[in-house]
Amino acid sequence: MIDLTIADGVAQIVLNAPEKLNALDAAALGELSDAYEQAEAAQVRALVLRGEGRAFCAGRDISGVDPRTDDVSGYLDGLVTPLLQRMSAFPAPTFAAAQGACLGVGLGLLIATDVVYVADSAKIGSPFAALGATLDSGGHALFFERLGAHKTLDLIFTGRLMSGTEAVQSGLFSRVFPADELTDAVLGAATTAASGATEAFRASKELVRTLRDDRLGLWDSMTEENAAQAALCDTDDYREGFAAFQQKRKPTFAGR
Repeated sequence: MIDLTIADGVAQIVLNAPEKLNALDAAALGELSDAYEQAEAAQVRALVLRGEGRAFCAGRDISGVDPRTDDVSGYLDGLVTPLLQRMSAFPAPTFAAAQGACLGVGLGLLIATDVVYVADSAKIGSPFAALGATLDSGGHALFFERLGAHKTLDLIFTGRLMSGTEAVQSGLFSRVFPADELTDAVLGAATTAASGATEAFRASKELVRTLRDDRLGLWDSMTEENAAQAALCDTDDYREGFAAFQQKRKPTFAGR
């Protein structure tokens, strides 16, 4: 489901499973990591990440997951966190174009990207209230640092999703565009970066990445998120939330 093309110094990585809103299972995460490795080996001067269809990435693909035996730690600690660290450390400027659902791991992909352009119709937030789970992939750190405690917990408790316009106005991401202009805008920005002073960009990226990671406490926060998610696997509400999602019904939570 991961496509990689390289032309004129720009790598384009596409999440290409629109029928499932580009949700990512373990195999897809491995493919995505490989694509970044190949792009780095090709010494590209810029990289674009985008998703086909009406969503950027709806998060983890849980369609075949049994919550009673699910290895959440293996998925998050073993696959997601290393991927996001690889993405964040990519040596050239990286750009993402995000439309529709940008949730869970999909949000994490954006956090690990240098510059994020979103469609005005993008949906960003924490849908986990309906799953008996918690926000992961660095979402707590990003939301708290940019939105503050009250707005962060409001999004988490209610499951309300922000539009792309609201997310940019709140300082989460770079710029907002109409959906039909998004891909051209991000490819144009990446092409400009690829023709620029690569080593200077690399130095600035490293400086900003260090400041960001230190300020957000990003990786420490993700370790704590992953532990919390693993602990929630043992709750009745987690199992009920998963079952309700898979059965396409409203969950009935018992509060335990």
